[in-house]
Amino acid sequence: MTDTPTEVVPSGYPARLEIDYPEGERNWITCFFRPVVVIPIAIVLGLISGGSKWDRSSDVTLSISGSIFLAIVLMLVFRRKYPRWWFDWNLELTRFGLRVASYLALLRDEYPSTDDHQAVYVEIPYPDAERELHRWLPLVKWLLAIPHYIVLAFLFAAAVLCVIVGWFAILLTGTYPRQLFDFVVGVLRWGLRVSAYAFLLTTDRYPPFSLAP
Repeated sequence: MTDTPTEVVPSGYPARLEIDYPEGERNWITCFFRPVVVIPIAIVLGLISGGSKWDRSSDVTLSISGSIFLAIVLMLVFRRKYPRWWFDWNLELTRFGLRVASYLALLRDEYPSTDDHQAVYVEIPYPDAERELHRWLPLVKWLLAIPHYIVLAFLFAAAVLCVIVGWFAILLTGTYPRQLFDFVVGVLRWGLRVSAYAFLLTTDRYPPFSLAP
């Protein structure tokens, strides 16, 4: 696979995630201190995603990602248009967030880059808003995805347990058990599909209840 943006996903759900399994012995030192060393890049991610930015002069919470989501909803409903640079912003922010998540979850040892795709491959095709996206569906997608939120809550809890077990496994054996690795990647993949459907609004295909690629 290449790390260049992909316009068309050849098969499967139109939001894909693959993470290369790290070969060889892992760097147990960085893995041991992972919750600490991830803090700087996590702060950068938080700043650009706008998750905790406050405008105290007006007592209004501002969210960059939230503002773009609402703007896309309005643009799709009234103009049936998805501006390309909005898509590119959401795609690259999603890629960056998944690189940070992969690093924190011990799936990779490379420190997350702000621009290089590294070994975390995220593919989401740019939608043809007029032909592929229903005008009114963006208003209710977040509601239709509620069953996924419930399932994902349990899956993410299980993934956290897998990461903890994987942390001990790396410290003791130098490797991340492949079954645990595949499960955690599957949970992240499931979350990406739900995000593409309900929040990035790049597809009208309902996400499958599956961890598989």
